[in-house]
Amino acid sequence: MIFARFDNDPFLMNTHRLFARFRWLNLSAGVLVALLQRTPVLRVLISSEAIWSAPSAAVLRSILLPAAALGSVHSLAGATVLSSTQPSPLSVPVGTPIKQVGFTVTNTINIGSWKVTGAIPPGLTLSAVEGGDILTGPGMLDATMAGISDSYGVTTGGNSKTTPFLSGTPTTPGSYTFNLQSFEFGGLNGLASDTFSFSVTVTGTALGFTTQPQSQTITAGQSVTFTSAASSTATYQWAKNGVAISGATGANLTLTNVQSSDAGSYTVTASNSAGAITNAAVTLTVNPGSAGFAFTVQPVSQTIAPGGSATFTATAPGATSYQWQKNGTAISTATGNTFTLNNLTSANSGTYAVVATNGSGSTTSSGAVLLVATPNAGRLIGLSVRTTAGAGSQTLIVGFAVSGSGNKPLLIRASGPALTQFGVPGVLSDPKLELHTTLNNQDTIMSANDNWGGTTTLSSAFSQMGAFAWPVNSLDAALLVSPGSGAYTAQVSGVGGATGVALVEVYDASLPTDINPPRLTAISARSQVGTDANILIAGFSISGNVPKKLLIRGVGPTLGNFGVGGVLNDPKLEIHTTVNGQDTIIATNDNWGDAPNDSSQQATAFSSVGAFALIAGSKDAAIVATLVPGTYSAQVIGVGNTTGVAIVEVYELP
Repeated sequence: MIFARFDNDPFLMNTHRLFARFRWLNLSAGVLVALLQRTPVLRVLISSEAIWSAPSAAVLRSILLPAAALGSVHSLAGATVLSSTQPSPLSVPVGTPIKQVGFTVTNTINIGSWKVTGAIPPGLTLSAVEGGDILTGPGMLDATMAGISDSYGVTTGGNSKTTPFLSGTPTTPGSYTFNLQSFEFGGLNGLASDTFSFSVTVTGTALGFTTQPQSQTITAGQSVTFTSAASSTATYQWAKNGVAISGATGANLTLTNVQSSDAGSYTVTASNSAGAITNAAVTLTVNPGSAGFAFTVQPVSQTIAPGGSATFTATAPGATSYQWQKNGTAISTATGNTFTLNNLTSANSGTYAVVATNGSGSTTSSGAVLLVATPNAGRLIGLSVRTTAGAGSQTLIVGFAVSGSGNKPLLIRASGPALTQFGVPGVLSDPKLELHTTLNNQDTIMSANDNWGGTTTLSSAFSQMGAFAWPVNSLDAALLVSPGSGAYTAQVSGVGGATGVALVEVYDASLPTDINPPRLTAISARSQVGTDANILIAGFSISGNVPKKLLIRGVGPTLGNFGVGGVLNDPKLEIHTTVNGQDTIIATNDNWGDAPNDSSQQATAFSSVGAFALIAGSKDAAIVATLVPGTYSAQVIGVGNTTGVAIVEVYELP
């Protein structure tokens, strides 16, 4: 047996390493070396071997290959120039997404990092196909990662390349030039190329406001008008607390008979072919009317079988008289703080409220719905949360609890790319979904999915649950699972450390024929709370026809006791639903101990469902409410436009 040593022969040693790494080319090492010495494009393609299997492969092929092909033309003449998939100067209209522009420098063995100077057009970014930082101005692009070396000195894994590309939607007209200089290794080290310039001309006229709405303070019962005007023809969409107001699509917004539920933050977005612009949020403050007192006990919605009885109760300290109403019409004989109906028929169904009066004025309770029908006890059947998700501390965590015997069929989805069909900007490009639980005091992943794969089973489940469809080849993630009784979390992170907007949905997939199936009894979501459109919003649905008593909390300060940093110091909680096509706040709370949300009542509710206690006197928010079946959203907002980490929770009360 003959042993050949080549550790002192650089050519043989390098030939062995090349053959070990690139054996998939099916070429002899000698031929491969000769090709590498003569073909810069082949060097680019081979050195990117590890990248082709990454999630960004499709983008890489569309950007790197054309750029490499451009480089091959120049390399024949021995030139070293910047090559791009679109020529400079690039002319693009304002408000229109550009076709991505990839860059490389010809006649180079390796490009590990890039130095960027000059001006990148607002709205556009420079980033690397392989990942890493995203630049909107001068800086460094470096996507290199160290690999692992074996005993022969052959390195596997890692990444030695950085391939930049320009993308986005320009927002400001003008002429811009940025400069690129490539370096052999990461960290702007090794051999350096010349500095090359690339110019972009953004044409058109930027959209702006000539008139902006202003914050206003009014008294309940009055009317208010917010006024705006764009600098050119545009369409408008008003929003309250970051949620679009249905039908509010004019330059002005008028609200009549304003109540405390109308208080909040208002914005208007103007759009045309040049892009879109949103004003700085303005605040509507609603002071109470002249009565000067409020209800501490509100009437409660209920479902009663035909022939039964229903009693409504309300209390407004300081009131000298009460007048009950049905669907806004006074009931002549109902003038106490309680009102009872006997021998109920379907004709008694409706919304009941009471007007409390004293010498200073009057105030009206919230409405309570009476449904006369055979009771069909409902349950929480769905949860959805849309917010920013990423990696590490930015992982979007949605918790839920299952109660009852047997297993609970659930459909869990993490939408990122699919949100683009609704015009959502900055989506999470590749969400990964994991279902966690605790086993033997250890956090355990029960199931996981990266890309849903367009399967027939999942597509059918989407349709059955009424969930919007996804493109078959999208990178969104979904799971069909049947966990037993217990507590679980659905965790969404960005593949490769990516961040962006994601939507998490949890659906009760029980069949209508199932008798007493296990049920969702608690749902929650933890996320960073921002301002305007970036507040924390959790949607949930109640089935059946019987009102459900719920505990809903928006927790910030108390999270600090559990080691959570950067908490939202003063969360405000609002419960929204749709009434007559309009988004309506039906309950609100700032600090959980404030009347009418008495702290002792709240603490009892916390204990009854096993929710952790809130710090006495803290600025966390909580509401106990009885809600009729339907769809709602719990919205957590930072008082004074503050930001931080918060958790929203919805518990089914006994």
